[in-house]
Amino acid sequence: MVLDEKVITNGEPDNEEEEEEEEEDLVDPLETMREKCAEIEHCVHTQARLEQCETRVNARSSTTEDCTEELFDFLHARDHCVAHKLFHSVK
Repeated sequence: MVLDEKVITNGEPDNEEEEEEEEEDLVDPLETMREKCAEIEHCVHTQARLEQCETRVNARSSTTEDCTEELFDFLHARDHCVAHKLFHSVK
């Protein structure tokens, strides 16, 4: 004798795919602000310095140099911009 399992849902979508589609519609405002702030002049400049450093480091076979300073400069510039804009849009 085989018993069929039935799942009782209370108004929830029958399909997991429907659930995933609904979640995809949500957009994180922090990510949106980060993308916008990464395009301002100061952030573009610090990102270019980071990319130059990465190119220089990757071109060498053995080096002790890393791009930590350039990465922190870029992240600081971007997050500084985000901090001023994001909290005005938070309700």
